[in-house]
Amino acid sequence: MLSSARGPGRRAAAAALLVAVALAASLAGCGDPTKRERRAGVEKAASVNGEAVTMPQIDLALQQRGVRPEQAQAAGQVVLERLIHQQLAAQRAADLKLDREPRVQLQLDAARREVLARAYAEHVGAGAARPTADEIRRYYDEHPWLFGERRVYSLQELAIEARPEQVDELRGRLAETADIGALVEWLRASGYRFAASQAVRAAEQLPPASAKALAALQDGQALLQAAPTGVRIVVRAGSQPQPVTLEQATPAIEALLLAERRRTLVRDDLTGLRREAKVAYFGRFAGAPPPAVDPAASDGALDDETR
Repeated sequence: MLSSARGPGRRAAAAALLVAVALAASLAGCGDPTKRERRAGVEKAASVNGEAVTMPQIDLALQQRGVRPEQAQAAGQVVLERLIHQQLAAQRAADLKLDREPRVQLQLDAARREVLARAYAEHVGAGAARPTADEIRRYYDEHPWLFGERRVYSLQELAIEARPEQVDELRGRLAETADIGALVEWLRASGYRFAASQAVRAAEQLPPASAKALAALQDGQALLQAAPTGVRIVVRAGSQPQPVTLEQATPAIEALLLAERRRTLVRDDLTGLRREAKVAYFGRFAGAPPPAVDPAASDGALDDETR
C-alpha cells in the first residue's frame, strides 16, 4: 500500500519438538496413562510402547486445524501418525532425560502457562452476551467502507527508511508528486533506501485505520503512514466496488462484536486481578515504570506495543 543438525543444536531442536507432548504428559499427572484412560472410558486410537494415543487428542488436533467434517477421516489418519511419531520422540526424550534440561523446563513452563491462560480467557469470555440484530445493523451502518461501500483496491506501496527529521520532507514531496514513478526516481536520486510492492486487497483485509483512510481517497491518491523504520506510502492505484449486504455481513459482524466483548471481559477481569496482586520488580526492571500493555492482547500484539 502507498500510504500518506548435529550436536547441541540438534538436541535443542529435538527438545523443542517434544514440548507439546511433554506438556500433555505433565498436565495429565502421574500414573500409568493407559490405565488412567481405561478408567475414564477414553477411546484409544493407538498404543505406543504401552502409552495410549486417544481419540480426544486426535479430535483436538483436527479442531485446531479447522478440518471440515467430510475431511475428518483422512485427516485423522494423518494426525494419528504424527501423534505416534511425537509419542515416540517424547519417550526417547524422557529416556535421554531431556526433560531435565533447563531450557526444556522453561519451554514446558511457558507452554503450560499459555494453555492455562487460554483456558482462563475462554472461561471468562464465555459470559459475553451475543450482539442483537440492532447492534449488528448499527455496526454495519457505521462502517460503510467495509460493507455497503466496500471496495477491492489495487495498491502500490513504498516502504521507505527514514529518520524522524526526514518525514516532513517526504510528506511534502508526496503532496507535490502525483505520479508514483516520479516519486520513485526522486527517492533514488535523494539516496533513500526503499522497497516497492503491489497488492490487491479487499477492505476487510487491510488494517482498520488504513481501510477507512483509503475509502476517503480517490484512485491515484496516496497515504503516508508511520512505520517502525521510517514511513510507508500507500497509493490507491485503482479500485472496484464490491458491496456486501447486511444479510451477508451479519455472521462476520456478530463474530467480531462477540470477540470484542470477550476481550473486554478478560481485560476488565485481568485489570482487577492486577490491581489486587502483589507484584514486585527486580534487577534491571526495578524502579522503571511499567509500560502500558493491554491485558487482553495476545503475544502477537507485542511488536505493536514495543514500537
